[in-house]
Amino acid sequence: MSFDTGRPRVARYGKEHKEATRRRIVEAAGRRFKRDGIDGSGIAALMADAGLTNGAFYAHFDSKDDLVATTVADQLREQRETYWQRPGAGVEQLVREYLSVRHRDDPEHGCPSAALLDEIGRCPTSTKQAYTEGMLSIADEIASGLAPDDPESARATTLSLFALLIGTLQLSRALADRQLADEVLEQGIENALALLSDTPHHIDLT
Repeated sequence: MSFDTGRPRVARYGKEHKEATRRRIVEAAGRRFKRDGIDGSGIAALMADAGLTNGAFYAHFDSKDDLVATTVADQLREQRETYWQRPGAGVEQLVREYLSVRHRDDPEHGCPSAALLDEIGRCPTSTKQAYTEGMLSIADEIASGLAPDDPESARATTLSLFALLIGTLQLSRALADRQLADEVLEQGIENALALLSDTPHHIDLT
């Protein structure tokens, strides 16, 4: 009897262990992709980051494309959940934190859109679909903050804000002139807040 009741516990451990290993790979891939790019990140490097051998990869993913799509979805989900769990999170705080020097200088732990958007555009449909769903989920959260009574009416403003923030951060990262790069961030904050103040909605930025 004790042998029989022990077997399910072994099975559960095996499943949980596999899920935990998969999570390690996805988290490591998220950091590596944002630091070195998707094309610049080979499976061997990704698995080494996760503390695993190459042979373990295909027990969890069918291909690198499968891992990329999974990682993109996970990064956007984490970005949405992490931001809205912060005490006092508001749209102005989002703008200022996103276009901060600290965020610009730490792409490995930053926004997946700013780090990977150009490569995602060249990825298979599965990755683009994962990105579309994750991005719209974030946009819907922001729209709910802009127009709680009618979030759909704020979607166009939200997408414009999204594009402005990402583009500003990418430009600032690309500039060799540090002073100019900082000025781009500062102007981006002003532009983003002006965009929000010019909308027909009553917006609480705090």
